[in-house]
Amino acid sequence: QVQLVESGGGLVQAGGSLTLSCTASENIFRFNTMGWFRQAPGKQRELVARMTFGSGTNYADSYADSVKGRFTMSEDNAKNTVYLQMNNLKPEDTAVYYCHAASDLYYSNYVTQYEYHYWGQGTQVTVSS
Repeated sequence: QVQLVESGGGLVQAGGSLTLSCTASENIFRFNTMGWFRQAPGKQRELVARMTFGSGTNYADSYADSVKGRFTMSEDNAKNTVYLQMNNLKPEDTAVYYCHAASDLYYSNYVTQYEYHYWGQGTQVTVSS
């Protein structure tokens, strides 16, 4: 049973920084992708940042337009951990942040799909104005 454990959330003033951590119970390179999603009250869960793994390395990063230039996702394979460094935080970044991992990639109608999805329990990030 794969487990993802997040930490690092909290309360910060606008313009401040936080770093979220997500530690997996297995080697992160066994996943095809890991990412961070967030969900604000009354809104749908949205993708914030994603890493794509292959051949034992991270070979692609992507970010939501709303966080580009402010958030950076990184990984430490030796610690089975991915991070989300969040700088210049804004009140609209307030949300519960979830770590996600997916494995067993396949294609359906030319769309990338994954057989298995794993989620962390979520960590609250609150940005005050």
